[in-house]
Amino acid sequence: MTKLIVICGATATGKSGLALALAMRLDTVILSADSRQVYREFNIGTAKPTVDEQKLVPHYLIDICDPTETMNLADYQVQAQALILGGDKGDTEDKGEHLHSPHSPHSPSPHHPYPTGSRLRVYTPPPHPLLVGGTGLYIRSITQGMKIPRVAPQQELRSQLASVGQMQLYAMLQQVDPVAAAKIHPNDSVRTLRGLEVFYVTGRPISEQQGENPPSYPILQIGLDCDAAHLGDRIARRTEKMIADGLVAEVEYLCQKYGVDLPLLNTLGYQEIKQYLAGDISLDKAKELTILHTRQFAKRQRTWFRASPQIEWFDAECPDLLEKVWQRVESFIRTSE
Repeated sequence: MTKLIVICGATATGKSGLALALAMRLDTVILSADSRQVYREFNIGTAKPTVDEQKLVPHYLIDICDPTETMNLADYQVQAQALILGGDKGDTEDKGEHLHSPHSPHSPSPHHPYPTGSRLRVYTPPPHPLLVGGTGLYIRSITQGMKIPRVAPQQELRSQLASVGQMQLYAMLQQVDPVAAAKIHPNDSVRTLRGLEVFYVTGRPISEQQGENPPSYPILQIGLDCDAAHLGDRIARRTEKMIADGLVAEVEYLCQKYGVDLPLLNTLGYQEIKQYLAGDISLDKAKELTILHTRQFAKRQRTWFRASPQIEWFDAECPDLLEKVWQRVESFIRTSE
């Protein structure tokens, strides 16, 4: 029987490290719940698992889209559910090689050690998969079984909307779907476009079309958190590490390959470095802004996850965090048999 274990929380709380340790003990896989890690070549700025980490534990739902493509919530839900439950989606030759490959078969950015990949012919879902990340909607789509509008991307409509500019697009979404707009950051062009797209295609706000149908299998939701001061320190250290690991070169490479107007390059960490490369700000200022914007983002994540009564919270700063979480995981597996 499938039993899903979720590791969630704000950025920089140590979700990936904890999940890696748990997955090794459970001999299971990690399913990413990160809306940017699905895109190939966006590696350092998304804190994507490195080649060494992926050698230790198979990772899925990363590197499954080109940066010029769009992964919407409905697509993610279908692929994640297939990995959790298996069914007839195991043959990767005929049913989407990227879905069931732990590594991307495409060439990564040359500036970070990410795998060029291998494929798994048959995927057998493990009994205790780990769903790990900080994208609240991705996680909720699985844990609460959200009913999501199946509206295919409308490229012509998207092009027309994108030409308007993000500020005006967000204002439009606030008018037609204030409920959805309240859950989307004003700079989130991907989700803003999706909300407008669904509205114009169906004539109904996306927020009115999202019901729930919870899954039948047991779910344990583990949340990681710490006080604002410690989280701020973690964010600052992680930002410094990303710069040291080659984030500037990664952004430069992506700008040259895809153009500076690529929507993903306007997301956290990439936008600030892009401003530096354009000569608008110094590198120190770019780091300062990245840290500030990441703290603001983390605050919104904490608010989102704290609203869920199903999440069991653990202190990310606890010295014996792994053992405490492991005890809870063992208990969950035993009692949900």
